[in-house]
Amino acid sequence: MTSNFIKEKLKLVPELPGSYQMKNKNGVIIYVGKAKNLKRRLSSYFNRVQTGKTLLLVNDIVDFEYIVTSTELESLILEITLIKKYDPKYNILLKDDKSYPYIELTRDKYPTLKIVRNINRKKNRNHLYGPYPNVTAARKTVNIINRVYPLRKCDKLKKDLCLYYHIGECLGYCKKDIPKEKIDSMCEEIISFLKGNSSIVKDKLVKKMEQASNDMNYERALELKEMIDDIDITLSHQKISINQKYNLDLFNCYRHNNYLSIEVFFIRDGVLFGRRDEIITIVDEVSDTLLEYIIKFYEKNNIMPKEIIVPDYIDRDLLSEYLNVKINSPSRGDIKKLLDLAEENAKIKLDNEEETLSKSESAINDALTELRAILKDDNITRIEAFDNSHLFGTFYVGGMVVFDNFVPNKNEYRKFRVATDVKDDLAAMREVLYRRYYKVLMGEETKCDLIVVDGGENQVKVCKEIIDSLKLDIKIIGLKKNDKHRTSSLINSDLSEIPLDRHSNLFIFLSKIQEEVHNYAISYHRQIKAKGTMASLLDMVEGIGPKRRKQLLRRFESLKKMKEASLEDLEEVLNKDVAKNLYDYLKTI
Repeated sequence: MTSNFIKEKLKLVPELPGSYQMKNKNGVIIYVGKAKNLKRRLSSYFNRVQTGKTLLLVNDIVDFEYIVTSTELESLILEITLIKKYDPKYNILLKDDKSYPYIELTRDKYPTLKIVRNINRKKNRNHLYGPYPNVTAARKTVNIINRVYPLRKCDKLKKDLCLYYHIGECLGYCKKDIPKEKIDSMCEEIISFLKGNSSIVKDKLVKKMEQASNDMNYERALELKEMIDDIDITLSHQKISINQKYNLDLFNCYRHNNYLSIEVFFIRDGVLFGRRDEIITIVDEVSDTLLEYIIKFYEKNNIMPKEIIVPDYIDRDLLSEYLNVKINSPSRGDIKKLLDLAEENAKIKLDNEEETLSKSESAINDALTELRAILKDDNITRIEAFDNSHLFGTFYVGGMVVFDNFVPNKNEYRKFRVATDVKDDLAAMREVLYRRYYKVLMGEETKCDLIVVDGGENQVKVCKEIIDSLKLDIKIIGLKKNDKHRTSSLINSDLSEIPLDRHSNLFIFLSKIQEEVHNYAISYHRQIKAKGTMASLLDMVEGIGPKRRKQLLRRFESLKKMKEASLEDLEEVLNKDVAKNLYDYLKTI
C-alpha cells in the first residue's frame, strides 16, 4: 500500500523530463530511471497492480527524489551517471560483466595474432576482428591460424631460433631475413579467413592432412582432420549471409510478464559473426530498459560498430547522440528480416526458460516471506553472511558475501585478513565483524538488514556483542548444525532455536548462502597460500601488501634472515607500527 507520504509527494512532481531515484528505508538508492514526464512515470509505479521484481522494488521504496533536466539527453546522461555512481540493485546487471574478446592481428614488421579484451588503443593501429561471444571459438581460431601460418609467436624477438621455428610454426624472424611480400601475402590470407572465407585455410589443412596420410603419419593426419572439423563446426560464422558487406550490431527483444529476453546479433562483412542472448527481469518500460541495456553493453565492449540496429520504438536520436554512432530501425529489406529474426530468437529463448525462471522467482518470494515472518520484519532484503578459514588453527582469513532478496551481489563481496595473534574462530569472527560494521557506522559501507553467521549460540552471541557495541539495529541469525554436521535449525538473536524444514525454500536458500560464503572464504585462503609459503606468511601480517612484501624479500632474501633481524632492521623497510606487527609475528612462527 502506498504511504501517505509518497502520495503527497507525487502531487508535487512536475510534468517535465528528468531522472528519478528510488530510495529504501536506509536512504540507499535502489533504482534510477529517466522519464520524458516525471509525474506520469513516477505515478505509474504506485497507481497500478505490480508483480515480480517490480513488486519487490515498490515494496522497498519509502522515498524518492528527482532532478528536472532541460532535455531528454541530459536526463539520460544523468541517469547513466547516477547508475554508475550508486550501482542500484534494481537496475540492470549484465550477467556477463566481462568484455568480449577480439582477435588482433598486429601491424608490426613481424606480425602476431592473439586474443585481446581491453581495447584501449588508437584506432586502426591493428586489425581487430570480433567480438567473439564464444571465447572457445576465438581461442580455437587463433590456434588454427597460428598452426597454419608461421607468424611470430614471441612477444619480443629472441636471441636465437626457438622451438616454433624448428616445428615449422615460425619463420625465424629473429635470425632470418623474411621478404615483406611473403609476410603481406600471409596476412592477406589470414584477414580473409577472419572475415569469413575459410576455404583458403581449409585447403591448406586438407593438403597437409593428405600428405601426412600418404607418409603414414596417421596421428598427425587425425590432428589436422580435427582442425578441419573445428572450422566446419565451431568456427563457422556464416549461419546467415547478407548480400551487402554490412558491419553492424543488431538488438531486439521480446517481453512476456516480468521478463525481457534480449537478442544481439554481431554482423561483420555481411555474415552473422556472433550472437548474445540474455533474459532479465524488468521494472520499467521496454524501451527504457533496452536503451539502458545497450548503453551498458558498450561500456563493457568499447569498440563501436559502424551502425547499430534497434526496434522502431527506441529513441534513435537520443541513443545516437549519446553513443555517437549511427542508429537505424529499417522497415524493410534484409536488415529488417534480421531484426524480426532476432525478436523470434528472443521469444523462443524466453518460451523455453520462462517456466524455470518463474519457479525460481516464486521460490525466492516464498523464502523471503517465511524469513520475514520468523524475524517479524517485512523489510528484510539485504543479507550479509560471514565465514572464516584457517590453517590448523592459524592464519585466519574471513569472507563476507552479500545477497539482495536471495540473489548474490558479487560486487559487494569482501575479504578480510585477520590479525596474526588470532587463534580461534570466535576471535576471528569478532575482528571481522567489528571491522565491517565500524565502516557501516561511519557511513563508509551500506547497512544490511540481516547478518547470517555460520554457527550456533556462541557465534550469534559474538555477533550481537559487536552490533550492540556499535549501537546498530541489524537482525542476526546463526545457522546451527546437528550432530551429523548438517544445518538443522536457525538461532535467532535472542538465542531461541527455530527448526528448519529441509524441504522448504527458506532452508534451500539459506544453505546456498552458507555454501557460498564457505567456498568464498576457503578460496581466499587458497589464493594466499598459492603465492608461496613465505609470501603467504607475510600476507598474514596487517599492513603488509604486495609492495612491502617485495621490499622485505629484496632486503632480507629469506624468512630465516627476517626472523633473525632486529626491530630496528625491520624499521629500515617498514614504518614503526607495521615493523612491530611483523617483529611480534615472526616470534610466533
